[in-house]
Amino acid sequence: MTTEPVSFPRRHARTQRFTLGAPRAFAVAPDASRVAFLRSNSGTDRAHSLWVLDLADGRERVAADPRALLGGTSEHLSQQERARRERSREGGAGIVGYATDTAVELASFALSGRLFTAELRAGTARELRVPGPVIDPRPAPDGRHVAYVSGGALRVVGAEGEGDRALAEPEPAEGGGEVSYGLAEFIAAEEMDRSRGFWWAPESDRLLVARVDDTPVRRWWISDPAQPESEPRRVAYPAAGTGNAEVRLFVLGLDGTRTEVLWDRARYPYLARAHWSAAGAPLLLVQARDQRSQLYLAVDPDSGATRMVHADEDPTWLDLFPGVPSWTPSGRLVRITDEGGARRLAVGERPLTGPQLHIRAVLDVADDDVLVSASAGEEAAAEETGEVHVYRVNELGWERVSQEPGVHAAVRAGSVTVLVSATLDRPGARVRVLQDGKQTATIASHAEDPGLSPRVTLTQGGARRIPCAVLMPTDYHGDTPLPVLMDPYGGPHGPRVVAAHNAHLTSQWFADQGFAVVVADGRGTPGRSPAWEKAVHHDFTLSLDDQVEALRDLARTHPLDLSRVAIRGWSYGGYLAALAVLRRPDVFHAGIAGAPVTDWRLYDTHYTERYLGDPAAHPESYARSSLVTDEGLAEPAEPHRPLMIVHGLADDNVVVAHALRLSSALLAAGRPHEVLPLSGVTHMTPQEQVAENLLLLQVDFLKRSLGLV
Repeated sequence: MTTEPVSFPRRHARTQRFTLGAPRAFAVAPDASRVAFLRSNSGTDRAHSLWVLDLADGRERVAADPRALLGGTSEHLSQQERARRERSREGGAGIVGYATDTAVELASFALSGRLFTAELRAGTARELRVPGPVIDPRPAPDGRHVAYVSGGALRVVGAEGEGDRALAEPEPAEGGGEVSYGLAEFIAAEEMDRSRGFWWAPESDRLLVARVDDTPVRRWWISDPAQPESEPRRVAYPAAGTGNAEVRLFVLGLDGTRTEVLWDRARYPYLARAHWSAAGAPLLLVQARDQRSQLYLAVDPDSGATRMVHADEDPTWLDLFPGVPSWTPSGRLVRITDEGGARRLAVGERPLTGPQLHIRAVLDVADDDVLVSASAGEEAAAEETGEVHVYRVNELGWERVSQEPGVHAAVRAGSVTVLVSATLDRPGARVRVLQDGKQTATIASHAEDPGLSPRVTLTQGGARRIPCAVLMPTDYHGDTPLPVLMDPYGGPHGPRVVAAHNAHLTSQWFADQGFAVVVADGRGTPGRSPAWEKAVHHDFTLSLDDQVEALRDLARTHPLDLSRVAIRGWSYGGYLAALAVLRRPDVFHAGIAGAPVTDWRLYDTHYTERYLGDPAAHPESYARSSLVTDEGLAEPAEPHRPLMIVHGLADDNVVVAHALRLSSALLAAGRPHEVLPLSGVTHMTPQEQVAENLLLLQVDFLKRSLGLV
């Protein structure tokens, strides 16, 4: 009896894009004794355990196994925890996040809404019996207490389970709103990359805690028509031009003291970042609503008063970056700034990098250097398309830590660095542990081998040198032009042209169905220069112009059949796909729009207003960039091209109203199209059968639409 091989779409779905089994979420002990991390037991196991690598003997051991801790019972998630995971696009199970004390000896985590701690040195874990469901537990720096959120209250319990109490409990809100302490509001988690709402003092005696009142936010209803017996879910969604949640900050002492942190919240309502370390006072980054000005504020935790450390202004917008702001051990401000056309690392008032590097994130700050990730800047000696490297930077210059071409990231504490490296010629990522710059250990990955090697060429297209990836069928060796599939994300925050093997697996699978696949990162995508990212200000349609430019230029050097061109994408890529067939049917002959934004007035405040402005002040920007307006289709061109619209009915990020409004406008205009509603599916598609069949249905649609069957 033979077993049919499992298809790539099914394996891709079952392994969550071949990420299951790969180690992640590293924490390094400052005394160089251990590295904590998460990993599931195999490439198809969703349940992540907490592991420890002992650097003395090189052995890995499990510190907390979710199956053992739950006694074999099923995991149950609260609605708030589900929402948190949706914001972070977390599709795993078991222990999906944890926090540690300063010494990385005590870890805490939530599992099935319950609070657990793990002694990382001993390798033991136990439950602390506290009110649930528990969200985001974090040990104090000294490891003697654990703070967590439950029922909208910020609570603290002793590390041995004693003395559980609430430091702040939600007050009743008027108008049907909700108040919570210690949680990030929707737009902070979705758009600002701030997933937490409280921070311990380095002395472990008090906390900086966000109070969120979502009363000003409009209520929307998310329902599943396939489950008519279920009540619609009420969500607070801050659409562009409407009210945001009100965010305040308090310093809460373990002794019961409560002090509000004061700043001009009317002018700077966005709490973008907070940082509290032994190197200085609590540090805030607050933004104006238009995101063209921001303040770095130092907080006096005793009085709640703030003083300005630095101010930034930009006529377009100010980006937010991982790892900043922070203090150096000597008390100087660390930030990333756009100056002189380059994205630079600045310490104090002095930029330490120039236009040769495009700084992406600060990874660690030490006495004698700052560890950063960066891509090649506009004045780099080599293009290094799709590469991201790790650098050590100080007043004397910079030194590259990662060497091989690829996409690299790192976590560092003291003398130990965990370097994570993905390359084009190797599946997954390799994790190495370096001590004083020399490799001393590796951390194994249990991820499955995809069994598929992308035949990818990283290049550039057009006069603008648009970063591109071109993928040909594995068995293609001729020069006969192939039908083309554009496969972009193509917008802010989502680079797709990267020097990493697994990033191109789905594109290669489409190529093996008989297409030449082109991925283009046009203006608006990150990683090149501030001007490149900010070119789409008030006009997202420039993203489409760059797809066209890249396609036509690549056709001069690659066997591309420009009479048969399709485009597919999800989220911003889905928007771009629909925009392509509606506005440029002379170039694109079919499109698949997955979870597309179709009316930018329906997307959230922080993202949309950054790029298009206030809809009341700039209605023309919204009309030009949207697919539909109140009058119907926006600027549709002829001839009509086949379009498939795919959308999850449970999506609370890009709500299904976007797809329905586009479908209604197409119907009113007499334009046939296909709609694929996904019951119970959010902005992610983690369900195995759904994810598999989505790929198969897309291939069928593309071949039908381009006359390939």
